Amino acid sequence: MTVIVRGYEPQDAEPTWTAYFRAVRDTASRDYSPEQVAAWAPASVDLMEWNERRLAAHTFVATIERRVVGFSDVTDDGLLDMLFVHPDAAGRGIARTLLAAVVEKSRELGLSRLRTHASRTARPAFERFGFEVDRTNAENWIRGENLPNYDMHLHLD
Repeated sequence: MTVIVRGYEPQDAEPTWTAYFRAVRDTASRDYSPEQVAAWAPASVDLMEWNERRLAAHTFVATIERRVVGFSDVTDDGLLDMLFVHPDAAGRGIARTLLAAVVEKSRELGLSRLRTHASRTARPAFERFGFEVDRTNAENWIRGENLPNYDMHLHLD
């Protein structure tokens, strides 16, 4: 199994949405209620809007045998907004590989720090990657549901 990380392309909209949807619905459902999960990953999405959001950031896609298995991104100001791996590909180091691409891009942008808003599910992985918790967001509302998460950062020095 060879994981290839490349830049996002418009045809990646649907498979990245699927990876996101499955990660939230299957994996994050361990840590959030069905109502919270449904608000976080609704049953449908506007793929054009999803595509625009991916193109607005520096988005990376992980593939195995040309199948999208995960993606991540970073904005010009150092926000790692998305890091999701399809549950079928979990436990293979894909998140770590994507994070390495994000860190490399962040350094190219001259950033000294990355920040993220990590879910309860993702926090342990981010901590393993060296991120530190800045604060708990007890009041993180998405589509009428409160989904507590954590502001975290990673020094790139």
